[in-house]
Amino acid sequence: MCPWSRAADENPRHPTSLVREHAMGRSYVIMGFCVLQNCIKTITQTNPRTTKMWRSRVVSARRFRSTHTNAIRTFSHSISSSPQLHSKVHNTQTLESYRHTIDLRSIASFPHSNYVRYLSSSSTDSIVDVDVSSDSISNEPNGDVIVDGNENSDKFDITDVWNEGVDEVKESEVFGSETKESVSDEGHVVDNNELDRVISLLKSEGDDVVDVDADAVSRSLESRLDDMNLNLSEEFVVRVLEASNVSGENLIGFFKWAARGNNQEVVIVTTRSVDALVRAVCNELKKKVAYSLWDLVKEIGEKDNSVVTTETLNALISLFSRLGKGMAGYEVFNKFGDFSCAMNADSFYFTIEALCRRSIFDRVGLVCERMLSEEKLPEAGKVGNIIYYLCKGGMVKEAHLVYLSAKEKQTYPPQSSVNFLISSLCDRKKNDADWVHFALKMLEDLENKKYAIKQFACVIQGLCRVNDIEGAKALMSKMIDNGPPPGNAIFNTVINALSKAGDMTEAIKIMRVMENRGLKPDVFAYSVIMSGYTKGGEMEEAAKMLKEAKKNHNKLTPVIYHTIIRGYCKLEQFEKAVKLLEEMEEYGVRPNADEYNKLIQSLCLKAADWVMAEKLMEEMTKKGLHLNGITKSLIRAVKDLEEETKGTKEVSVDA
Repeated sequence: MCPWSRAADENPRHPTSLVREHAMGRSYVIMGFCVLQNCIKTITQTNPRTTKMWRSRVVSARRFRSTHTNAIRTFSHSISSSPQLHSKVHNTQTLESYRHTIDLRSIASFPHSNYVRYLSSSSTDSIVDVDVSSDSISNEPNGDVIVDGNENSDKFDITDVWNEGVDEVKESEVFGSETKESVSDEGHVVDNNELDRVISLLKSEGDDVVDVDADAVSRSLESRLDDMNLNLSEEFVVRVLEASNVSGENLIGFFKWAARGNNQEVVIVTTRSVDALVRAVCNELKKKVAYSLWDLVKEIGEKDNSVVTTETLNALISLFSRLGKGMAGYEVFNKFGDFSCAMNADSFYFTIEALCRRSIFDRVGLVCERMLSEEKLPEAGKVGNIIYYLCKGGMVKEAHLVYLSAKEKQTYPPQSSVNFLISSLCDRKKNDADWVHFALKMLEDLENKKYAIKQFACVIQGLCRVNDIEGAKALMSKMIDNGPPPGNAIFNTVINALSKAGDMTEAIKIMRVMENRGLKPDVFAYSVIMSGYTKGGEMEEAAKMLKEAKKNHNKLTPVIYHTIIRGYCKLEQFEKAVKLLEEMEEYGVRPNADEYNKLIQSLCLKAADWVMAEKLMEEMTKKGLHLNGITKSLIRAVKDLEEETKGTKEVSVDA
């Protein structure tokens, strides 16, 4: 055993014992900083929100460790070589002062204002806060030795190191683009030169390869990345993914390469990196790239379902929706449970949008039902879009349920969507009384009824079609009292419904109300009233309405004359019918071939008046109209029958 070591073991106050204890104390300081740095690294990887708070501490810990490691290395070398202590150290009292400042369990190498707490070996160990400056280390020609505290030497202050680390972090945040290296949130140093090289490679990779198999391109990219010997970190990968003008296919290839890297200590596949990848690729509308991205996300989610987030899946559904791939979006929608992701309002909206764009309405109903049951409606504008999609697909009932659910949550869709829903509920093809009454209730929720004349007209038409004439009249009365004021179209709708129902008294009453409001009954109103009278055989009342129509309108329509002529023919008043046919041209109406044809058929079948029929046929020929062959044969048959009858009578008289 070395004499110095034997003397140190026998006498605790021996200078060598003090030097050795001081060196061991410094070792504990460095060990403490290593533990601190590892703890910080674990915390920042677990919770990225604490990253910025601990960044400066990592820098300071590294600097402090580097400074003290060199000092400890020189101490160990000096002791093993049995160096001669400095003359000033031979003083036992001088070295004794250092002994009281050293504790092997807890070391304080900072001023009193900056205490650092280290882990002790047991829960009962006390933590001692002491003041030990770094003036005990000095570089002499013969080695690093302990010097007197009164010597003027370079002092190490952790406050200065700490502040320098904070300043460096601030500079890296402000001037990160101008420096060669920058510190990431997790403490990893990102080399900007390497970052630029990778981005340049990814940008040029798609241009260098033309008409080559995709697997060959992927292998080429991976091999070129392997040759770079990159120092990967999560921050490095995210910055690459956030680069602009890089194809989605190359970004996916880079991410796969980074995820399979040999450095198992660096976690690349994190929520942050996956979200950055999805955001970048979703900006590129390519079906092949979209499916490749979805396959990668599925693989990641199956390995670790805590990485994939709701926003990531929503972005994928939206991407497939824009690409017109509804079933692919529906597949993503069904993976929320497998990846332990909670659906939000956008999840349902994007899925409904994707399915409706491809008219996959059987799946839409299931998604809507689940959305309503979980009460996760999107904002008002998106609710309006859902209502529009459902109505276009004929799912009016589901659209109305979405509207009611939004109303309960005081989420009011745009007026255009509500108007479209009202029109869809009153669709003549559906002709459902319940739906029409749903639309009637929706009118009460309209804020600007003044501009909703079209919606009121749709509801009144729907009520008339389902034979709820009283409801139509009541709604029209509300419009007269409170607005919006009804126009000719609404009055005509009610008059037409009353005329078809045979309630001519009420029809005339509505027309008079129309006139009192300053509205002039149009030809349509007169025609439907005349039709009602004609069906009831009240030709005198019909003739009065015709006379009033002639008075109020200089030009009538063929429908008016056709209606009343048919009425006279039913009553076999053919002379009046022929007279009306002759006066049609006086009021700007030219009879057509169909009008002549029907009148001639009535003359032949009911009156057997082939003479008048031939006269009308000659009149048609003069006007350039042609009678069809069946009607001509009918005239000839009636004429032959009459001649045959006369011949039979003459034979009977002669006999």
